[in-house]
Amino acid sequence: MATVTIKKTPFRFFRQDHTGLGLFLGFLAPVLGFTVCYFIKMYPMFSFKEFLSLVLAQRNLLTSMTSLSLLANAVLFTLYVNSGKDNTAKGIFLTTCLYGIAALLLKIIL
Repeated sequence: MATVTIKKTPFRFFRQDHTGLGLFLGFLAPVLGFTVCYFIKMYPMFSFKEFLSLVLAQRNLLTSMTSLSLLANAVLFTLYVNSGKDNTAKGIFLTTCLYGIAALLLKIIL
């Protein structure tokens, strides 16, 4: 009888092609992008709470931070499209559109 070995990779979860995975990654990536932008630009000067208040108070900063945050989704989208994972890319694109609409509404309301 032949033995079958299953190769376990630590990032197997990210190799799936599901719209749900795309939605999850699409919602997570801008949050991580926003946090990275905070640590790169404002970390020593402002606390995270002060930074959020500053972003909501200044429209120009809100626009630039939203754009930089959504850049993380653009990178993910490109990676998944180039690897042929179209359903995951679809979910990422959908969340990118939702984030963009939310950012536009925030800019209009505030």
